[in-house]
Amino acid sequence: MKIAVTFENGEVFQHFGHTETFKLYEIEAGQVVSSEIVATNGSGHDAVANFLAEQAVNVLICGGMGDGAQAALSACGIEICSGAAGDADAAVKAYLNGELQSAGVNCDHHHDHDEEEG
Repeated sequence: MKIAVTFENGEVFQHFGHTETFKLYEIEAGQVVSSEIVATNGSGHDAVANFLAEQAVNVLICGGMGDGAQAALSACGIEICSGAAGDADAAVKAYLNGELQSAGVNCDHHHDHDEEEG
């Protein structure tokens, strides 16, 4: 299993669509066996979702994200655990222990989106 975390300075980065790096964790028997920090080399929800799919990611842990990002990740078969914050390593441990549940948190600001705020 492979888990990706939106990553900046050791913390869970809060906006999926603007993530420049991910920390990827290789999981075996419920334990982290290795990890690496990788650059996205792309921008936009579809490019980042495809990047994660190419990395064989099964689960994404992140802060917030909009509907477009959720749709792109779901289309790639990636489980989303949103609403996480704080230390990235601790978030992965909490997920593996069944203590981190997705809050379904969406991006609460609309920039570079075709949506209008009401």
